[in-house]
Amino acid sequence: MDISTYFDPQQIEQWLQAARDWATANLLSTDNLVQLGIILATFVAARLISPRLEALLDKRPDVRWYARFGVPVAQALKPVARPLVWLAALWFAVFAAKGAVWPHHLMEGAVSLLTAWAVIRLASGLIRNSFWARVVAVTAWSLAALNLMGLLDPVMLTLDRMAINLGEFRISVLGIVKAALLSALFLYLAAIASRIAKTRIAASENLTPSMRVLFGKFAQVSLYALAIILALESVGIDLTAFAVFGGAVGLGIGFGLQKVVSNLMSGVILLMDRSVKPGDVIAIGDTFGWINTLGARYVSVITRDGTEHLIPNEELISQRVENWSFSNSMIRQKVPIGIDYGADVHKARELAVEAADGVERVLKGPKAVCHLIEFGDNAVILELRFWINDPQNGVANVRSAVQLKIWDLYHEHGVVFPFPQRDLHLRSSVPIKVELAEKTPEGGGPD
Repeated sequence: MDISTYFDPQQIEQWLQAARDWATANLLSTDNLVQLGIILATFVAARLISPRLEALLDKRPDVRWYARFGVPVAQALKPVARPLVWLAALWFAVFAAKGAVWPHHLMEGAVSLLTAWAVIRLASGLIRNSFWARVVAVTAWSLAALNLMGLLDPVMLTLDRMAINLGEFRISVLGIVKAALLSALFLYLAAIASRIAKTRIAASENLTPSMRVLFGKFAQVSLYALAIILALESVGIDLTAFAVFGGAVGLGIGFGLQKVVSNLMSGVILLMDRSVKPGDVIAIGDTFGWINTLGARYVSVITRDGTEHLIPNEELISQRVENWSFSNSMIRQKVPIGIDYGADVHKARELAVEAADGVERVLKGPKAVCHLIEFGDNAVILELRFWINDPQNGVANVRSAVQLKIWDLYHEHGVVFPFPQRDLHLRSSVPIKVELAEKTPEGGGPD
């Protein structure tokens, strides 16, 4: 076409007439005007109804679980209350139009755009991970764009044809995409459900701490397994096809992952027999501290200096473990004391018991006692015994406090701590000659 044609008034008039004819046939037709009117009417209805829905979402029922889980959902739904009401009204209008065999293509386009917008707003409010929120937004806008252009069905058909057959098992690109999307959705829902279940189980007062952990882990694993099974079943994958694969995996686990499986099974045994539980004070090997968490593979033990040791579960099964709070948290401490042979032993014993009673963490019952243990080389050996019920707060510090109290009371009442004494005896069969030299006066000489 010659460039001069673009500046020909007659040609321009023909183009304008064609544009008017297209607008009259497509935009200003009765069917389209009715659909635009329905879209506008549903918008007005959503504008009138949404304030009531927002007020309902602002309410805070006096329920414990709602404060933790209901409030975040309500806060995420409030910004999209109006689009959701508008979307619901448009969906109703589309279904009614389909049932009456009326034109509804404009309303379907509006539904696609509103759905994408609502999904993106909800994802930004509920999904805290920016990457996954962006993935949801791109997916929603892509599906909406393909639906508006009428390309959604052809694209899905093309992706379904891109497949390979492995015997009776068929794998297509569409199936993989569906499996990925549904798996992500079901796993996200399973994560939310497992958090709710673990919170409810942890708040149960009828279960011991170890049983709470066991039931929480069981609920989490069960929900994730159910999510994967539902995702595979929803895309038409026959799970019996994984029977041989599962057998191979089991054989590989038996040889290559013995330690991992051993730790997992040991963790289940620890939770079931309740030999250790969160909060227990234990000593295993050179590690002493209290249990912070029980994991599927390891136990977290925090020492008094703040170091956190991750001990494999298998070690707590195969090695000797001292649990200071298995039956109860009471433990007895022994403090040896040496006093001078000239000291009043009865008074020293009374002062030692008084020193223990003067420390806050020492229990008043069972009472502290002080016994005479032995007569040592340099001192009379006493032993003070007292009880505490909070070993997680430290043992060395309470022993130090008691010994400082003994030091003060003994010095106040004249009870002496002896120094080590040694007698040196010189034995020799050869006589030792000792000579005393007389000092000569200055300036003088021998007589």
